[in-house]
Amino acid sequence: MTDPDLWLTPGRDAGPAIDALVSAYGGRRAGLAGLVAALPREGRRLRRTLSPGLAARRSWTWQGPDRRDARWWPQGVTSSADAAAGAAEAPVPGRVLMVSWYAKTMPGEPTPPGGQGSRISVVDLETRRYDHVLLVRAQADGSWKPLQVHAGGIAWVGSWLHVAATAKGFWSARVDDVVEVPAGRRAETFGHRWVLPVRRGHAAGSGEGVEPLRYSFLSVDASPASPASSSAAPAAGPKLVVGEYARGRRTRRLARFALTPEGAPVVGDDGRARPLSVHDSGVAGMQGAVVSRGRWHVTTSHGPWTPGTLVTGASPDAADPWRPRRWATPMGPEDLAVWPGDTPADDRLWTVTEHPRRRWICELRVPR
Repeated sequence: MTDPDLWLTPGRDAGPAIDALVSAYGGRRAGLAGLVAALPREGRRLRRTLSPGLAARRSWTWQGPDRRDARWWPQGVTSSADAAAGAAEAPVPGRVLMVSWYAKTMPGEPTPPGGQGSRISVVDLETRRYDHVLLVRAQADGSWKPLQVHAGGIAWVGSWLHVAATAKGFWSARVDDVVEVPAGRRAETFGHRWVLPVRRGHAAGSGEGVEPLRYSFLSVDASPASPASSSAAPAAGPKLVVGEYARGRRTRRLARFALTPEGAPVVGDDGRARPLSVHDSGVAGMQGAVVSRGRWHVTTSHGPWTPGTLVTGASPDAADPWRPRRWATPMGPEDLAVWPGDTPADDRLWTVTEHPRRRWICELRVPR
């Protein structure tokens, strides 16, 4: 474990611009709970199916158009179990999963520079119904711009949803800010019924000679203890796990940041959030990482045709930290989230896969 000079700097809260956007769309926030309650019986619904992967316990796939779509690519995953790690009460009733997607620019389409941006799918696991929420940056005049990030990982803690932005750090939204778009105006939101404006960015920074951390993926560590911190941040409470995708000579670090009970990064007197720990020995090609009961679990992918690998270790700093399990996941695994059970045997990992026609939401057995 190293202690490099790395930090996050929170940006200005976009509350006034968000208020203007809400007013432009009718003046009411539906919030995440309102979205889940409004999921129509005849709307989008996951289908239970089989998937490759030796660790796969149960798998679902998207409705046909989402399963085949060449524009939108699934990336991140988080759940109401993560959210409960930083909340006195459940942010929404029932069991809810969120999945992030980024949009590729399609040839010949009249879209904004960079394409349609990124979105979140909200899934009610009890009914398997889901809908998509476009992520946006609100403007002072009530308009908005698409949030142009890869969204390689997401972490939902309390009322905060954090969305990975790679070299830029990450963006944060409050789930209570979900707004329903009037039916007559959904063409301007690329057909989305819902939008979620981000409140602030957290910009990645580093000292002289230190490569800035790339926020390729995110997850929530709700374990009761954390490695000793070099800052004044408390060790107890939920932590944000971040990591870098890389192959070859680029860094592939894993880090943890302290979060407040409400789910926001803990900021020091200098106005910056600094990591509790940074590990240099991540796995090549990491797509996602979580900590469950003190053990690390990492996904790596091998293209659209070969099942993915689940790598497990007690600590990234151990002499021989990682134990790979080949063929553990479907092909193209991305981010990871953990759903803790009453006992270690009841714990489950969640991942999503990205390739068209081979897209699954998969519940995995936790390796021991």
